Amino acid sequence: MKAFIIEKMKERGLKLTSQRLAIIDVLVDNALSHPSASLVYHEAKKRAKSLSLSTVYATLSELSRHGIIKLVEFDTMENRYELDTTPHINVVCKECKKILDYEFPILINWKAVLKRLRFLVTDSRFEFYGYCEDCRKSLGIPLKNEYPD
Repeated sequence: MKAFIIEKMKERGLKLTSQRLAIIDVLVDNALSHPSASLVYHEAKKRAKSLSLSTVYATLSELSRHGIIKLVEFDTMENRYELDTTPHINVVCKECKKILDYEFPILINWKAVLKRLRFLVTDSRFEFYGYCEDCRKSLGIPLKNEYPD
């Protein structure tokens, strides 16, 4: 994944500095947790001592603007960043704030619909909010099957 990001940066003419490489390392190492800018900053600072928070925000913004990573904005929690830029569902736990990815089910041939409408998609977002299994246990929410087949 790191090599993919670096290649995309080179294709778009973006500089590869030691600070940016530290940020990329943190993004790759924490890809499953959808890291926030503050997490990226604190972890990357351990690798690049001269790193500033503004550099982290600027780099994340630039990578997002170029479609290399995806910004996931929230109303009630800190924005996060993800490496998976393909269409998928984010399942967000309201208690622990964990974000799980789920491959987009093929309900309709969305590519055919967009082609027919001559519509260029620049971004997409689909989320479910609720409680993960661990938080349901700790909160005493029954683990019954709410969604039978």
